[in-house]
Amino acid sequence: MVNQIFFLYFSAVIVASSLLAITRRNVMHGVLFMLLLFFHIAGLYLFLNAEFISAVQIIVYAGAIMVLFLFVIMLLNLREDFSKKQFIGTWPIGLLVSCGVLMVILVSMVVITIGAKGVWGIEQIGRVTQTVAVGTVLYTKYLFPFEVASLVLLVAIIGAIVLAKKRLN
Repeated sequence: MVNQIFFLYFSAVIVASSLLAITRRNVMHGVLFMLLLFFHIAGLYLFLNAEFISAVQIIVYAGAIMVLFLFVIMLLNLREDFSKKQFIGTWPIGLLVSCGVLMVILVSMVVITIGAKGVWGIEQIGRVTQTVAVGTVLYTKYLFPFEVASLVLLVAIIGAIVLAKKRLN
């Protein structure tokens, strides 16, 4: 019973703060709601006994990504944006696409739940630490996608540096 109450609390705050983050007119308020969202996602990971993922969630998302968002918001001239209309006429298309993505996610969850389980089940992870399980899968099975993601991030960093230098000149 207590587990269900904790899960309902975390899930309700996650859904509410994500909706508030995207619907606020003031961008700083949206960022603060997103920070609340990230901390509650980390709490949900702790609730699921995934301490490593929870720590990564707080360090990477609540720390680094939020600082990046805040710097970008401070560098932009947002005074002009407040006078403009926030919603454009194509929002029904966006809503339709969002519902389609939601359906794909739900169908995928059902297929994964019904389908065969992988090598790393709950029993296997219980025998080793979660960090070992994540590291083993990340650096064996998903090594190539991990390296591609690191190259994409490197290109993004170089692009940000080039754009910043052009803006200063």
